Amino acid sequence: MGGARDVGWVAAGLILAAGACYCFYKLTRGRRRGGRRLRLRPSRSAEDLTSGSYDDTLNAEQVQKLLYLLESTEDPIIIERALVTLGNNAAFSANQIVIRELGGIPIVGSKINNPNQSIKEKALNALNNLSVNVENQIKIKVYVSQVCEDVISGPLNSAVQLAGLRLLTNMTVTNAHQDMLSSYITDLFHVLVTGNGSTKVQVLKLLLNLSENPAMTDQLLDAQVDSSFLSLLDGHVPKEILLRALTLLQNITDCLSEERRLATQTAFPAGSLFSLLYGKECAQKMKALVHHHDADVKEKASKKI
Repeated sequence: MGGARDVGWVAAGLILAAGACYCFYKLTRGRRRGGRRLRLRPSRSAEDLTSGSYDDTLNAEQVQKLLYLLESTEDPIIIERALVTLGNNAAFSANQIVIRELGGIPIVGSKINNPNQSIKEKALNALNNLSVNVENQIKIKVYVSQVCEDVISGPLNSAVQLAGLRLLTNMTVTNAHQDMLSSYITDLFHVLVTGNGSTKVQVLKLLLNLSENPAMTDQLLDAQVDSSFLSLLDGHVPKEILLRALTLLQNITDCLSEERRLATQTAFPAGSLFSLLYGKECAQKMKALVHHHDADVKEKASKKI
């Protein structure tokens, strides 16, 4: 037990280097290092790793110690800091591979079950960075259903909800795993219409990914969507929301030919996205947006739906 504790405290030193928040680190460090492949460096002493001046990516040995720490400690502060450090390092392609090969994805993934909301958020952030790697997505997809459930049932507009939405957005950039969200589309539209501005933007990013895939068109059109969804097409809505809502509708109609629309219109129930999209109120709002003051909005609205 003493030896294991010593290893744990050495690994604990690694997390003290994570002084910057996740987003700031990704922006500043990402720019400095660009797209260069990172070479793993020899292991450094604990003193170097815990000093405030330490500013480097972890090598494989250090990552392994950090993963051991996550498995062995129950201290929520240490767990959270360890997840931040792993998440920061997972912003780099080399470490995305290293963490996967060392069995780190299930270790990080297990932390999304933690009742501590801050730990859950940091675990989702780390998985989000790891999910940029296509091979990692194969291992991360086992958490998609649980993340969907947490996004839908968790506190509205919370940091955990946003972190979950970001992960789902990354996981649906390609068509490979989009079908896993089919049964959650109606609920995602509910989060869209009830959430604040930040939540709306993130849900729209996710739905835009789905809307670009013709195989998901019927599931989107069949979703039960509250009529308040059409309020996203009001002229006073912030541009970052309005343009995404218009693009969502345009993507769906692009995937649905006129012939198919006429042939299948009776297949979609009342209250579905289809009934809203091809209803009179939507047509009126689109007509009004043709006179919008923003040129990008005008262009989107002028396209036939």
